[in-house]
Amino acid sequence: MQEESPIHMNKDRKLIIAGNWKMNKTVAEALDLVNGLKRELAPIKEVDLVVCPPFTALSEVSKVILDSNLRLGAQNMSEHNFGAFTGEIAAAMLKEFSVRFVILGHSERRQYQKESDELIARKALAAHAAALKPIVCIGETLAERESGRTEKVLETQVRGSLAGLSTAQMEETILAYEPVWAIGTGKTATTEQAQSAHAFIRKVLATIFNETVAKRVRIQYGGSVKAANARELMSQPDVDGALVGGASLELRSFSDIVKNSI
Repeated sequence: MQEESPIHMNKDRKLIIAGNWKMNKTVAEALDLVNGLKRELAPIKEVDLVVCPPFTALSEVSKVILDSNLRLGAQNMSEHNFGAFTGEIAAAMLKEFSVRFVILGHSERRQYQKESDELIARKALAAHAAALKPIVCIGETLAERESGRTEKVLETQVRGSLAGLSTAQMEETILAYEPVWAIGTGKTATTEQAQSAHAFIRKVLATIFNETVAKRVRIQYGGSVKAANARELMSQPDVDGALVGGASLELRSFSDIVKNSI
């Protein structure tokens, strides 16, 4: 294990690295991966580790990681608690499997399911009502970045997606900055781009809530995170972890990202 960088030692926010498996892994494949992660990452205490399998694998994965340092996350949830909402999953259903985190507003859901900031805000409130910690995703497209609208887009998403949260709820919310142009493309924001976006998001949080909340909220980076760039990204003063997509599907690549982050 590498020695902690001075920046990490000075941070008062614990790193959080989550693996978003998306629509991948049968139950058998999920168990194979999580058993490997459980062994490989057992010594890690410096990072909050979260795995987010598909709904079908939550039950079995929860049993395997019960006595480990891995925590369980879901990839989405409904803003409703129950009712005639075919195909949806309620927070209480997730809680049955010891789910602690839930990803909300991922760019893929914003794009394919047309999820709005307003909907994501309602989901975040529902998550907190069930004592789940939301990981709220925000990020700009390539066209928005190239047209100089990155900060405007991020501020709009932050304000809209977190609307209605109390300061206490905000402190228990994780944000994930995911530049859409860097998700699954192999492109990664430079450390300067990532740090700049994270610092801006923290500045917006300070205006919505206060400086104390802004300093306590953890902001992950997501967008083609790999073992090779993990340490440099995590060493940035406002980058507090990673939301890992494709690289979280393989034992070695996810383990190396975690180990290279500390």
